[in-house]
Amino acid sequence: MQENFEFCSVDSVYLAQKYSTPLYVMSQDIIEEKIDYIKVNFLDKYPRTYAYYASKAFLTKAMAKIIKKSEMGIDVVSYGELYTALDAGINPDKIMFHGNNKSKDELEFALERGIGRIVVDGISELKLLIELAGERFTAKILLRISPNVEAHTHKYISTGQLDSKFGLSFASKDLDEAIELAIKSEHIDFKGFHFHVGSQLFDNEAHVESTKKAMELIKEIKDKYDYEIEDLNVGGGFGVRYTAEDEPMPLEYFTDAIMEEVIALIDKYEIIRPNIFIEPGRYIVAEAGITLYTVGSVKNIESVRKYICIDGGMADNPRPALYQAKYSACIANKMYDEDTELVTVAGKCCESGDILIWDINLPKVERGDILAVMGTGAYNYSMSSNYNKLAKPAVVMIHDKEDRLIVQRESYEDLLKNDLG
Repeated sequence: MQENFEFCSVDSVYLAQKYSTPLYVMSQDIIEEKIDYIKVNFLDKYPRTYAYYASKAFLTKAMAKIIKKSEMGIDVVSYGELYTALDAGINPDKIMFHGNNKSKDELEFALERGIGRIVVDGISELKLLIELAGERFTAKILLRISPNVEAHTHKYISTGQLDSKFGLSFASKDLDEAIELAIKSEHIDFKGFHFHVGSQLFDNEAHVESTKKAMELIKEIKDKYDYEIEDLNVGGGFGVRYTAEDEPMPLEYFTDAIMEEVIALIDKYEIIRPNIFIEPGRYIVAEAGITLYTVGSVKNIESVRKYICIDGGMADNPRPALYQAKYSACIANKMYDEDTELVTVAGKCCESGDILIWDINLPKVERGDILAVMGTGAYNYSMSSNYNKLAKPAVVMIHDKEDRLIVQRESYEDLLKNDLG
C-alpha cells in the first residue's frame, strides 16, 4: 500500500524532497475542473452571463495563462495584478479593475491600456477618472454599491454592510451624485453596478437580497433618466470546504437564485435584462492547493498541550492569525497510520499568534515528518510576506500527474536585493 499522501496522483513526500519546504502545490487539473463546472452550471445555462476570476485569491503568470485559455475574464485590484494579467497575455477588454483607493498612476495605466471595466468605488474616484480621461479616453465603468446587507461570515471578509470601506452606500447622497455624474459625463461609459457582499458564504440570502436592491436601483434609473443599465456584477464569495465541519453549497445554489431574482424583476419592472457577471476566486483555487511543511521541534507540555513546530507559519499563511481561519492536515509520510495524539501546529515566526492549526488529531509526530495542509490554494501565496526575514516558498503546479516549478523559492540574496544599506 502506498504510505504517502498523494495529491492529484503525485506523491507529496516526493515533492517535498524535490523542491524543499515550505512548498505551495497547486493543481491545474482541479482548477480546470472548477472552471468547467462554472461553464456548465452558469455560463452555458444562462445567456449573457460572464465569469471573471478574482485574481487576488492566487495570481501568477501560470495562473493567468490558465484563465486566458479558459476564455474567462479576470478581475484585478492593483497595478501589480493588472500588470501581471497583461504580461500573461490576457485581453485588456476581459479585465475588470477593482480597488477602493486606486492611484492616479493606476487609473492612467488602465485608461492607456484600454481595460474593459473600471469599477469605481466612490465619488472622488469618479471625478478623478473623468479628469484623467479628458478627451483622450472613454472609460467604461461600473459603480460599486454597498447594498447594506449583512453576510454571515467573519467581519474581516464581510463587505456589503452599511459600515464598509467599499463602495457607495445606498444610504449615501454620494450614490445619487455619482449616478448622475456618470450618466452625464461625455467620456464616461456608465455600464452598471457591482456589489460584493462577503467571502466564504454558505447561504445565498445576502446575494439574493443585494440583487433585489440592485434591480430596484436599475429600475429607478430607468424611470428618472431613461437610461438602461447594461451590466450587473454580483461578485463572488461562494464558500469552499476547509475542514469537515464546513458544508459548502454548489455554485448553482447561488447563481440560480440570483438569476431567478433577476428574471422575475425584469418582467415586473419592464426593463432590459442586464448582463450578469460573477467573480469566483477562492471557489476556483482554494481546494486546488496544499502546502507542505517539515516538522522540526516537538514540544509536550504535560496535561496542557503538545506543539509540533513547522518550518513555515504566518509568513506563508497569515489567515489563521488574521481571522481565525481553520484548516485540515495530515502527516504525508504516515498517511495510513492511526491518529493517536492531539497536537497543535505552530509556525516558526516570533509571535504567540503564529498557530496554524489548534488541536488536530494526527499519528505520532516526529522531527522530519512532512505535514500537508489542505485547501491552501487561496490567499496563502497571495498574502505571504517576509516577516522575520523568511524567504517566500516556491510554487509547484501539477498537471496530468506531472509537476513543474512556476515560482522559484526566494533566496536570501533576494531578500536584500532592494536593501540599499
